[in-house]
Amino acid sequence: MKISFILNGKKIELDVDPMRRLIDVLRDDLGRTEVKEGCGEGECGACTILLNGKPVTSCILNAIHADGAEIITSVHIAQTTIGKIIVDSFDENNAVQCGFCFPGFLVTSYHYLTQIGEANPSKIKKALSGNICRCTGYKKIIDSVMSACKKKQ
Repeated sequence: MKISFILNGKKIELDVDPMRRLIDVLRDDLGRTEVKEGCGEGECGACTILLNGKPVTSCILNAIHADGAEIITSVHIAQTTIGKIIVDSFDENNAVQCGFCFPGFLVTSYHYLTQIGEANPSKIKKALSGNICRCTGYKKIIDSVMSACKKKQ
């Protein structure tokens, strides 16, 4: 089946099995290796992308969900003004160790900053609850998003 979507601002048309996982299409067919597979069950958040402006885990979506959609990955977000603020905040707070989870945290944090943007630890924890970090713990991550919220204002 032919599907078409916008990926990081570029129109994409592919002939794919509509039931194929979206993460596999992004990584294998389009080389978007910033979309990481951690669990394959939608639990860890490493594969989070923005699909029509909402954070979703691409490992549990079928390719057909992308048809007609807009997809934004962490690489595109990192190039935006808000994305740069988030990256800098994570760096300043030493919130990233191995980096595997960071693309998902970046996407989710970006969504939080653009939709809510309040430096509120409870709201940030709730917003990031779909992302798992196995290295650093969460205090520095939450501190980073708090810092980004304050810098954005």
